[in-house]
Amino acid sequence: MSQKQHTVDQIIAKLRRADVLSGKGTPQQIRSDNAPEFVAKTVRRWLERFDVKTLFIAKGSPWGNGYVESFNGKLRDELLNRELFLSLEEARWVIDRWQLDYNHHRIHSALNYQTPAAFAADCVLPASATPAPPEHSRVT
Repeated sequence: MSQKQHTVDQIIAKLRRADVLSGKGTPQQIRSDNAPEFVAKTVRRWLERFDVKTLFIAKGSPWGNGYVESFNGKLRDELLNRELFLSLEEARWVIDRWQLDYNHHRIHSALNYQTPAAFAADCVLPASATPAPPEHSRVT
């Protein structure tokens, strides 16, 4: 199984878009493996310019990023291995519904048996939190 390797320019473009799209500003840190594109001098300089620290996961240590590995396993087992997507639009729609369920309806023991949305609402100022599922523009 080969993994897609991104160019340095693609990584920087994705970081820029993520920063702009999130509306939350520049992150304090980024966790990644030691893939060549993340240890490249150009990416490190770009991150340093915005005062973003890098946290590298030790090679061969997926447990170093347990939250992501757990989520990826659930996504794969509960959705991707069970569905056959006939179009990109269908995949987006089905994955969107799964994400809504995962974040707004399913309780998580690691979050003191709350949904991620409810947990997040307790972590920020009430005026900026949205504990209810957002409205969707797609036809259901």
